[in-house]
Amino acid sequence: MELNLPRKERLGFTPNVLTGDRPTGKLHLGHLVGTLKERAKLQHQYPTRILIADLQVFTDHPNAHREIEQNTREVLLDYLAVGLDPEKCTFFLQSQVPELTELSYYFAFLVSVERVKRNPTLKTEAKMYGVKRMSMGMFSYPVSQAADILAFKATLVPVGKDQLPHIELTREIARSFNKQFSRPIFPMPEAIVGECPTLVGIDGKAKMSKSLNNAIFLSDDPDTVRKKVRRMFTDPKRVRATDPGNPDPATNPVFLYHTLFNPNKEEVEELSRRYRHGKVGDVEVKRRLAEVINQMLDPIRERRQYYQQRPDLVRDILWQGIQEARKKAQQTLAEVRDAMGISYQKLLS
Repeated sequence: MELNLPRKERLGFTPNVLTGDRPTGKLHLGHLVGTLKERAKLQHQYPTRILIADLQVFTDHPNAHREIEQNTREVLLDYLAVGLDPEKCTFFLQSQVPELTELSYYFAFLVSVERVKRNPTLKTEAKMYGVKRMSMGMFSYPVSQAADILAFKATLVPVGKDQLPHIELTREIARSFNKQFSRPIFPMPEAIVGECPTLVGIDGKAKMSKSLNNAIFLSDDPDTVRKKVRRMFTDPKRVRATDPGNPDPATNPVFLYHTLFNPNKEEVEELSRRYRHGKVGDVEVKRRLAEVINQMLDPIRERRQYYQQRPDLVRDILWQGIQEARKKAQQTLAEVRDAMGISYQKLLS
């Protein structure tokens, strides 16, 4: 997937990818169609860094310390399982690159409180997680995210649709810094949204999420997948298998999942036609969906098992990634300090 960025946006900057997730639990099908597939493609075309944003977990999970290490391991295993190649990608932990925290502090001088308050994603997340008294850490995390991206001068950022306001703020911060300090240090990163920016969960009511118990995880075993698919929401107006049903993917998650995950498009069309005319029941449609999802997940499970059995290899992949990320962030931070006049080379030399 070649991307043609505007010349003024990429002049002087090497195209590269920065993306990642918060380690709040194992990754699921929503992550797969949201950004993981795009990352797997992009890694073959551009230098790619994968950030595990562990510090951001504390914005709305105050007790995250109890399970954050295990969740981080699970997320890293999921990355490797879906085919993100450690030979092509750099994996690293946000908390292990302290330069990101320093850069976010500098960026905080460039954006107003009023501007951050207008961020719709921040408001939505606070409501979704039941946050009544927002901490300064949660309030300022969009600025921290800008530092995560710009520390590596990323030009391409695969994200979910809900993250687009953060990317826009990142561009504003980059533009403000370049203008205020008269140095073209940062590029204007471009967001890349996956084929299904928001995947509805198996309940058919909300975005797929671990906290809502409506997710099919990439690491689920075949029997678990079958049980979850059997629970899936379908056409609520359909009482019997012989009743005409509505297979519209916009309202029927079972057919949405068939559209996204079933490679046999002729079969999907045939199931839709039969469903519409009361010639096929939910049981058969769900059975085929479970088979399709399990077939898709089989190679992912196999790769996950390979890395699970090699914990030393997983540790080395992450450790090497952290060293590389720190080196690049330190280079950027040196430029930033120099532009801001706080490198003090004469005073301290």
